[in-house]
Amino acid sequence: MSLPTQTVSPTTLNAASSTPTLREAGRRSRYWLLAGGGALLVAVISTVLAAGGGVGGQPLEAGSAAPAGARALVEVLRQQGVTVNTADTLAEARSLVGAATDPTVFFFDESGYLTDDQLSTMSALAPRTVVASPDFLTLQTLTPPVGFGGVSSAEESRSACTVTAAVKADGLSPGGPTLTIPADAAGLTGCFPSGENAFALVEQVTADRTLTLLADGTLFSNERIGEAGNAALALNLLGPGDELVWYLPTIADVPGTGSPSLGELTPGWVTPTMILLVLVAVAAAVWRGRRFGPLVAENLPVTVRASETMEGRARLYARSSARLRALDALRVGAVQRLAGQVGLSRLASLDDVIAMVATVVDRPPADVRTVLVDAVPGSDSELVALSDRIQELERATARATTPLPPGRMDS
Repeated sequence: MSLPTQTVSPTTLNAASSTPTLREAGRRSRYWLLAGGGALLVAVISTVLAAGGGVGGQPLEAGSAAPAGARALVEVLRQQGVTVNTADTLAEARSLVGAATDPTVFFFDESGYLTDDQLSTMSALAPRTVVASPDFLTLQTLTPPVGFGGVSSAEESRSACTVTAAVKADGLSPGGPTLTIPADAAGLTGCFPSGENAFALVEQVTADRTLTLLADGTLFSNERIGEAGNAALALNLLGPGDELVWYLPTIADVPGTGSPSLGELTPGWVTPTMILLVLVAVAAAVWRGRRFGPLVAENLPVTVRASETMEGRARLYARSSARLRALDALRVGAVQRLAGQVGLSRLASLDDVIAMVATVVDRPPADVRTVLVDAVPGSDSELVALSDRIQELERATARATTPLPPGRMDS
């Protein structure tokens, strides 16, 4: 008994497997690997540059060496024997002041984190408090009579007061914001005046506390501490005691108002990652997207006669009362034809054409210019009359430039 045999065609034997090899899979995904690697490299470089740029940090931060930081002033104070302690929250500032013998508080709240109650608590912590760049809430809470005085226009800023620190500084960098105090305000002293009742520094002295308001906190920054008497003012305001509490509020001082939002719970790397994915998707769409082919010429289904386009343009001119535009179209064609009739090239100027036509037809050039250039139609009848004059001028030119047959003489 013989077993049935199965015939296998050569095509079946030589057919390649439909399963891609590792090399083919790598070749197909090469673009995505390169794109992902490039995106990762850009993210790493951006992170390194942002971290090492040296321009970050909070303004007037005690340990920041950036131009807006205050590390230079803090280091000089420490060299003068002043212990500088930094505080990020009101509770931490209260703890540091409570442990000190004769403290001074330096306060700068750029983002306005503290409420009015917290500001009142802060101002009562130490016997001496220096507030840099106070905002509206700070002024209304601590010194209601004091307001904003705009930017100083004085070319030089001298102390002109009896405050010890201001007298030793003598002068500050000119310009910058100012504060105003009423003329009859009790317990308030203004220094470095600019205009009427506008000062760069205001000091309020009570029975047991001294509050100093510095309108421009950037005077104490690394970038400007060396100008004029800025350094002398800073050292005398912040260094009379042995300990200084450098208090810059943070988000931790903001009272909790409820559960955090989705944006607050989202890690910081999510947003840049999503942006990179969108950019990669757009690049892939541009790279692999379907492209339009070359333009294909296609014959028009109908042929439009020149007379129809001429009539259509004439109707448009008539509907919009564009008489001068219609006349200009007639004049352009007439000038081109006249240039050819009198033997001038297409590049000849209008004045040359007018002069040659006037010579040929034996007319004054002013008359020819009036017909071809200067006359402006005020009505439809005038437009028709001018068009007739253009046509008559062309006919006269044609007669003058056309040679007569032999044996014929015009009378």
